[in-house]
Amino acid sequence: MQTLFPVSFAILAGLMMTRISRLANLPSVTAYLVSGVLIGPYCLGALNIPYLGFNSFEQVEAFSVASDVALGFIAFSIGNEFRLAELKAIGRQATVVGIFQALTATVFVDIALYVFHLIRPDVLSVAQTLTLGAIATATAPAATLMVVRQYKAKGPLTSLLLPVVALDDAVGLVVFAVSFGIAKTLTLGNVDLISILVNPLVEIAASLALGAAIGWLLTQLEKLFNSNTNRLNMTIAFVFLTAALSMAEFQVGPVTVGFSSLLVCMMLGTMFCNCCPLSQDLMYLADKWSSPLLALFFVLCGAELDLGVFASGSIVLLGVIYILFRSAGKYIGARISAKATHCSPSICKYLGVTLLPQAGVALGMCTTAMQLGSEGALIRNITLFAVLIYELVGPLMTKTALQAAGDIKPKGDEVKNRRQTKLAAAEKAKAARAAAK
Repeated sequence: MQTLFPVSFAILAGLMMTRISRLANLPSVTAYLVSGVLIGPYCLGALNIPYLGFNSFEQVEAFSVASDVALGFIAFSIGNEFRLAELKAIGRQATVVGIFQALTATVFVDIALYVFHLIRPDVLSVAQTLTLGAIATATAPAATLMVVRQYKAKGPLTSLLLPVVALDDAVGLVVFAVSFGIAKTLTLGNVDLISILVNPLVEIAASLALGAAIGWLLTQLEKLFNSNTNRLNMTIAFVFLTAALSMAEFQVGPVTVGFSSLLVCMMLGTMFCNCCPLSQDLMYLADKWSSPLLALFFVLCGAELDLGVFASGSIVLLGVIYILFRSAGKYIGARISAKATHCSPSICKYLGVTLLPQAGVALGMCTTAMQLGSEGALIRNITLFAVLIYELVGPLMTKTALQAAGDIKPKGDEVKNRRQTKLAAAEKAKAARAAAK
C-alpha cells in the first residue's frame, strides 16, 4: 500500500491537472510537473497526510526506478527517429547544429559567470563557473518528446529537433568531463587526464556499442514470434534490460568504463527501427503502453523540484544570469548553425526556442559536481533553480515554436467533434436497445 497508493495518486493528480491546464492551453507535461510540485514536500506533502503526496525528497527518490525505466523508453523512442533514409537528408545539419548550439551555450554562460566572478569572487569561483557552463549544454529530451507526441508534431523542424536533442547528450558528456576535470584541478589541485579526456570518450563509445549489440539481438529474437503482442512484450523486456545494463560500471586498468543510459537506449532504438521491418507498428503499441509510466515520471520530476532555492538571493541572481545567457546561447547558436547548413527560415527562427528545456542530464551533472565539496552545493542549487524554471516554461515555449513553424497543425472540426460523435452514437444505440426491450 505504501508503494502503490502514492503511485496511483500521483498519476491521477497529474491527469486531473491536465484538465485544468487545458483551459490555459498548456502542454500536458507542464500539468504533470505542476501537479508534482503540488503533491510534493513543499505543498501537500508538508501536511503529512498518509499516502497523499510525498512527505520528503527521500520518499520521491524511492521511486527512482520508475524514472530510470521511463527515461529508457524516452531515449528508445528518440532513437527510433534515427532512420537511415531520413538521416541522409538531415544528418549533416543535425550534427553541426547539435554541436555548435551546445558549445555556444557553454561559452555564453562561461563568459557571463566569469564576469560575475570578477565582480564578486567571494560568491562564485572559476571552478564553479566552468562547471555551470558545461551543465548549460544539456537539453531535456523527455519534455521535448512529450510535447511532440501530445500534439502529433510533424514537419522539418521536428525532424531536425529530435536528433539534435539526442546529440546533446554526447556533446554534454565530453564538455562536462573536460570542464569538470579542470574545475577539480583548480579546487583540489590534482590533474587527471584520464578522467578529463579518456573516460568520457570511452563512455560514449561503450554506450553506442552496447546499445547496438542489444538492438541487434532484439531484432534477431523477435523473428521467433509471429504475434505483435509477443513482439511488443519482447521489446518492452529489452528496454528494461538495456536500462539495467547501462547502470553497470567497471575498471579496466586506470580507465573507468561506464555507460550513458540515454545513449545506450537511443542506440537500441536506432538499431531496432533500421533492422526490424515492423518497428513502426511496435513503436506505436509501445508508446501506448508506456504513456502512464511517462506521466508518473513527470509528476515525480515535479515533486523533486526544490522550492527552497528561492530562499537565497544570490542563488536567484546567479540562476537568472545562467538562464538568460544559456537561453541566448542556445537560440543564437542554433540560429547561426542552422543558417550555415542552409536550413529553412522557420527552422532558423524557431529551433533554438525548442532547445531550452533542461532536467535529467543536467541534474546528473550537478550531482557529480558535489565532488567539489562546499563549492558543489552552490552549483547544485543554481542548477535546481534553472531546472525549475525551464521545466515549467520550456514545454510551453516548445509547443509555441512548433506551432509557429507549422509542425503542429490546428485540429479540424471533424477531429474536435470525433469523440462527441462516438458518444452520441453510443447513446443512440443504447436508447434503441432499450426501446426494443
